[in-house]
Amino acid sequence: MRLNYSFFLVFLFGSISALSQNSIDINALFDTEKHSIAITQNIRYQNKSNTPLDTIYLNDWSHSYSSKTTPLAERFADEFKATFLFAANEDRGFTVVTSIQESNQEVFYQRLKAHPDVLKVTLNTPLAPNEYYDLTLNYIVQIPNNKFTRYGVTGNGDYNLRFWYITPAVFDGQWHYYSNKDLEDLFVEPANISLKVTYPNNFTPISELDLIESKTINSLAYTEFKGENRTNTKLSLVKTNDYNTVETDFFTIQSNIDDEDLDPTKVAILSDKVAQFITTNLGDYPHKKVLLTWIDYKKDPIYGLNLLPDFIRPFEDTFQYELKLLKTTLKVYLENTLLINPREEQWLLDAIQIYYLRKYVEDFYPNQKILGKLADVWGVRAFHASDLKFNDQYPFLYMHMARTNIDQPIGMAKDSLLKFNKNISNKYKAAIGLNYLNDFVGDTIVDKTLSDFIKQTKLKRTTPEDFKSLIISKTDKDLNWFFDDYVTTSKKIDFKIKRIKKTEDSITITLKNLRNNTMPISLFTLENDSITSKQWINGFSGTKKVTIANKDVDQLALNYDYTIPEFNQRNNYKKLDGFFLTNKPLQFRLFKDIEDPNYNQVFFMPEFEYNFYDGLSPGLKLYNKTLLSKRFLYKISPKFGFKSKQVVGSASLIYNARPEGSDNYRTRYGLSGNYYNYAPNLTYTSFKPFIDYNFRNHKNLRDNKRKYLSFRYVNINREIDATGEFETTGEPKYSVFNAKFGVVDNNLKEHASVFTDLQLAKDFGKISATLEFRNLNTRNKQFNVRVFSGLFLYNNSYQDSDFFSFALDRPTDYLFDYNYLGRSEQTGLLSQQLIIADGGFKSKLTHPFANQWMTTVNTSATLWRYIMLYGDAGVIKNKNFSPEFVYDSGIRLNLVEDYFELYFPLYSNLGWEIGQPNYDEKIRFIVTLSPKTLLGLFTRRWY
Repeated sequence: MRLNYSFFLVFLFGSISALSQNSIDINALFDTEKHSIAITQNIRYQNKSNTPLDTIYLNDWSHSYSSKTTPLAERFADEFKATFLFAANEDRGFTVVTSIQESNQEVFYQRLKAHPDVLKVTLNTPLAPNEYYDLTLNYIVQIPNNKFTRYGVTGNGDYNLRFWYITPAVFDGQWHYYSNKDLEDLFVEPANISLKVTYPNNFTPISELDLIESKTINSLAYTEFKGENRTNTKLSLVKTNDYNTVETDFFTIQSNIDDEDLDPTKVAILSDKVAQFITTNLGDYPHKKVLLTWIDYKKDPIYGLNLLPDFIRPFEDTFQYELKLLKTTLKVYLENTLLINPREEQWLLDAIQIYYLRKYVEDFYPNQKILGKLADVWGVRAFHASDLKFNDQYPFLYMHMARTNIDQPIGMAKDSLLKFNKNISNKYKAAIGLNYLNDFVGDTIVDKTLSDFIKQTKLKRTTPEDFKSLIISKTDKDLNWFFDDYVTTSKKIDFKIKRIKKTEDSITITLKNLRNNTMPISLFTLENDSITSKQWINGFSGTKKVTIANKDVDQLALNYDYTIPEFNQRNNYKKLDGFFLTNKPLQFRLFKDIEDPNYNQVFFMPEFEYNFYDGLSPGLKLYNKTLLSKRFLYKISPKFGFKSKQVVGSASLIYNARPEGSDNYRTRYGLSGNYYNYAPNLTYTSFKPFIDYNFRNHKNLRDNKRKYLSFRYVNINREIDATGEFETTGEPKYSVFNAKFGVVDNNLKEHASVFTDLQLAKDFGKISATLEFRNLNTRNKQFNVRVFSGLFLYNNSYQDSDFFSFALDRPTDYLFDYNYLGRSEQTGLLSQQLIIADGGFKSKLTHPFANQWMTTVNTSATLWRYIMLYGDAGVIKNKNFSPEFVYDSGIRLNLVEDYFELYFPLYSNLGWEIGQPNYDEKIRFIVTLSPKTLLGLFTRRWY
């Protein structure tokens, strides 16, 4: 009887607890012809704060697709994603709210101006602390096309939905609401969810909720799902069910992630292995089923694996599938159990996910190489990259951003991060930071704390501060450096061994912290390349002396095991023998490689160039640039021109200074030189010392505005043409001081720039300014305008030639800046190459130069798709002549903006050009052959 009574009390309190839970009841009727959902929804939510509420906020992220000016649309434009901007209205989604009632009475609601996908609701009765509000909503969701975010209606009429119904915003003393920016980070509290879906019976519903009932009446099907303490309700309606279900010993995995064509038995074994690993480390999953979709993986892939074509299989199929399954399951597990603000506190979710991904590889694949089976291929195994383990990629990819000085704090809000930082660098820095912390604290305390933290806070509101308090309580070591420096700043880590003082029984080592932080460093002693001791040195500023025993040591090393993501590891070693030399052996490698701190690496690779006068010019490039950016770079590139029968080439020395915490994120000091032919059998030599300053808003790296300031002294020596065909009289050898300042603000919809240019030489001085504006509207119509104005301050060379004059259509390029294929050609195809500079005209007019001043305007506008109409107009002024008005117009084929374009002149000062003889010689073209320039079209989305 006592047992039954106890059971009754447990049942009673459990029932009361269930009744007190937040709840959301949804009835959704799908109209698959109109791609819409009619929803009736009941929301019951508790005010868990101590503050009475008369206003609440609701997340309506389906409405984030409603216009081309929402925060989601602006995000797409900033990252140069054109699909949404040009989408037809019927492809974009929205929400139409028909009514919101509280206790059967209408309430006032409105959309926030800055957040149109957030509803502000004024309650009829103020909500006291611990009381509940009950709302009934009726609304229609128009489902967007899935080409924007992968969620929505697919081309074959399937539906993959997330954040598709209205949810209450979180209030914990302050409201936590924000707009959808395709970051997968809606913040909601757990609720008991009841979902009733009605849809055509040729579809199959897929949900992570528990199936309660399913039936079919005529042509419609009805399915009911339920789930307790849920934060997420992904829903798919598919015509062909491609989901596989695996019942593991821990939880059920339902997934349509590509399984690499593995045998179902193998898939089941790997699924159970992954589920066991997660459960062992993170505790029991509180729900019966984990739903994994192909979208989950595509949005958070295993970078590297996802870029390789199927015919290149460097990894075993089992390994590839295992990691895809593990990473995606970890993400879903953490999203559904660890209730932190994913917009503001995402770093902890990322850290835990990647930390256990690394741990899994360490446990089960400790010898897996970063290049997989390719590491053993002849030729490839000569690269240092082939020596690296799979887990070495994490510090490497973080360091890619740190070395370029555009890394961001891992504790920064998710929507403030560059795409590369958000998707890759910050995730990896967070995980290796936990590994760094674990090694420093010792005794696997971090492992235990992470496990305890997740188990204790499961389905409870928590913050990274709670994790900090927990880990600090388990050790006497000072851990403030991790949370104050490593998490909240982008301070780099860099230590060096400054000096050594050795006695018979001890060694005194002076360490120097090259950065402004208090992060700890590990010190190793080695003998015959084997570790004999390791100790941690607490963080310090400036220098610190450490004394150790002079025993079993012939070499000292900092961070020998590379646990710390250190900025520069080349200054971490010191030998005790000889004269304490730290010079590393010279190593020559074919092609660029990953930096090996144990060697001074010199890379060489074949290189090919082409210009009309040297012809195809093969050669060898020797350089020290690795896959990670370095401060000092050199390059020597001799070549042989098959046409000129001469040795030509270039060389450069560059030092990159990257000040931290400054808008001046990079300053380049350098020297460059070139030796090529500028005309048939006529060479030129250029020598250019320079300083370049590059600026961007270091507090908001997502701001696309860039500023540039450069100074250089250009020295040119051209070989004199004895035949007189190419004018060199008066200017075969000259020097020009050149200062430039520019501002560029660029995104998908608008491009604006202004550049000023000052040139001072012995025989001339000139100043010019170029303004450019480009607008792309929602109908994919583009309008461009460019204004150029140039003035000679003095000009003593105009009587000899127009070599230094402003040019209307084809600058002489006396500074040798432009990539002309045939810079001295006056006739033929190469003379038709167009580079938009100076006047920017396309027609070759009678007076193409101005030796006093010039002002021009270049415009173009879209007619249809990539076909545009262009028009140029301007005034040129030459010495001893009156100002002359010039103009031209024609058709522009804008195939790839600034990279491949064709111009067909129609009408100009010359009359109707299209009817004149040899019209084919009037056609102009823009072509860019530089792979680095073309790569910028893709990298601009990530940086």
